[in-house]
Amino acid sequence: MTKLSVLDLAPVVEGSSVGEALANSLDLARHVEKLGYKRFWLAEHHNMEGIASAATSVVIAHVAGGTKTIRVGSGGIMLPNHAPLMIAEQFGTLDALYPGRIDLGLGRAPGTDMATARALRRMMNGSADTFPQDVQELMHFFELAEPGQAVRAVPGAGANVDVWILGSSLFGAQLAAHLGLPYAFASHFAPGDLDGAAQIYRERFRPSKYLDKPYFMPALNVIAAETDEEAKYLFTSIQQAFANLRLGRPGKMPKPEHGLQLDPMIEAQLAQALSCSVVGGPEKVKAGIKAFAERTNADELIIAGSIWDHAKRLRSFEIAATAL
Repeated sequence: MTKLSVLDLAPVVEGSSVGEALANSLDLARHVEKLGYKRFWLAEHHNMEGIASAATSVVIAHVAGGTKTIRVGSGGIMLPNHAPLMIAEQFGTLDALYPGRIDLGLGRAPGTDMATARALRRMMNGSADTFPQDVQELMHFFELAEPGQAVRAVPGAGANVDVWILGSSLFGAQLAAHLGLPYAFASHFAPGDLDGAAQIYRERFRPSKYLDKPYFMPALNVIAAETDEEAKYLFTSIQQAFANLRLGRPGKMPKPEHGLQLDPMIEAQLAQALSCSVVGGPEKVKAGIKAFAERTNADELIIAGSIWDHAKRLRSFEIAATAL
């Protein structure tokens, strides 16, 4: 049976604060843990008023410390922003605190605009071009230290951290296949290469000491409510947030809006970007999740579902949990 997991963007909604967003993320993690979800991931984004998880490893510690069994991790850490040793130390520390529960999903995008990327990286030595080498360097730090090894990750050496490759193009699929790692695809906002990436990953996968066969987890937006109409109304918050981002004015997550009208060009862009979305009442959501799982032959699905009203968000994940 396909497992379900959660991708949480720690949304800071209009009228709330970062503190409230982080408290809501922990509340959601506890909620989905009881519902049987397998993992709870947080994403690294910077200079975005509506996302509270920029210090991703800190938020992972916050969530893991408040839960008991659910796996907690990154979806993802944007590795070009960081020295591999620093990430090995951070996630080695997380593994020491919460053994056997930590995932490290790695991406090669900046997770922000280029001006902010320059502020993060200073000399801009980190680059998407060196991402494969940086991943392998990071994974080496998780190995048991060799005698005489000059630089070690402490904590980190010998840590039991599950490393994933994340992607929204064919590049990540090839890298994950080459390294024999599990692969997660960002189809919740960049669905264009979903089918091609899945095919390349499975066809080119090389068994490794980490994984003996491909393990594929695509992302799906799910907004579930008691009725189709209510779900469509709740979904307008995501539509507005994406539209604002496209127009260069990102902010806190907007309240939903009845009869939302968007510029036709923006609306067409959103229809494409958000095409991997299931929005509706219980029956529609159940059918939509099953259809997506079957279409992608997913080993696991990771669900994104930001909703302005936190209680409605909890209910949405309850409804989604009944699908598989």
